[in-house]
Amino acid sequence: MVARGAHLAAMRADGLRLQIDGEEHVARLPCTDTPTELGVQDYVIIALKAHAISDALRSLAPLLGPDTTIVTASNGIPYWYFHVAGVPFRETSLDSVDPGGLQWRTLGAQHVIGCVVLPATAVVAPGVIRHEHGRRFPIGEPDGRRSSRIENLCEIMAAGGLEAPVRDDIRNEIWLKLCGNVCFNPISALTLATLEVIALDPGTRALCQAMMEETKEVGQRLGVGLRVDLARRLDGAVAVGAHKMSMLQDLEKGRSLEIEPLVGVVQELGRLTGVRTPNIDIVLALIRQRASTADLH
Repeated sequence: MVARGAHLAAMRADGLRLQIDGEEHVARLPCTDTPTELGVQDYVIIALKAHAISDALRSLAPLLGPDTTIVTASNGIPYWYFHVAGVPFRETSLDSVDPGGLQWRTLGAQHVIGCVVLPATAVVAPGVIRHEHGRRFPIGEPDGRRSSRIENLCEIMAAGGLEAPVRDDIRNEIWLKLCGNVCFNPISALTLATLEVIALDPGTRALCQAMMEETKEVGQRLGVGLRVDLARRLDGAVAVGAHKMSMLQDLEKGRSLEIEPLVGVVQELGRLTGVRTPNIDIVLALIRQRASTADLH
């Protein structure tokens, strides 16, 4: 594990602790804040908050070799999303995701696999994660092919008790999760409500529905097809229960908020595709101001 600060200290002292199904499991792994100590890896899973990836690129370099596979497992649209043959708006670089195209220039697309993180979890203390819902981590090659490296990753994850279905349309899976993140995360930070409350309350549910519709329309202009209708997506949020969204968790802990890769990106793509996003625009303005007044940039 590559970590820093209190998390690194806790994992070195007590291991990485996962609370799941009423039990606590402890994994004692090599942990460092100096990646050169670990050397070149077969797979590197980038699980950082999306807005923190660019700043971490230099530290990633010692982990990467010519045969390393990079797995992007962060929220929002990954840097490689438009660097795939045949996609609309190919080679588009998004400032809200990859400012200045730094990730693309540094990591490229040859070695990348997409991963969508569906479980709901909470960081309850440094080095301690509480699992609340779900075990699915859909994975896929950006171009949809069935490669040996993705088959191998699927087997590795399954051996660890995770569901990692291989998708030939991982870009659609990414968009489906974004439809939830674009509304659930900022609304949670603005209202301090859990996911269940947001999805059940008539007012916030209607706002979520409107923001999802706008996100869906932007996605359609980009060739995205959603396999789940939006009402079902909202009902799925209710099933997760009293979960605090990551943006609310970050707000409560005084950490910077993942605003641009989750919300700003849809506004940016709306401008690109000519789709109006009035509800997203309003919520984005509010959550930006919330972060500003809390000095969480």
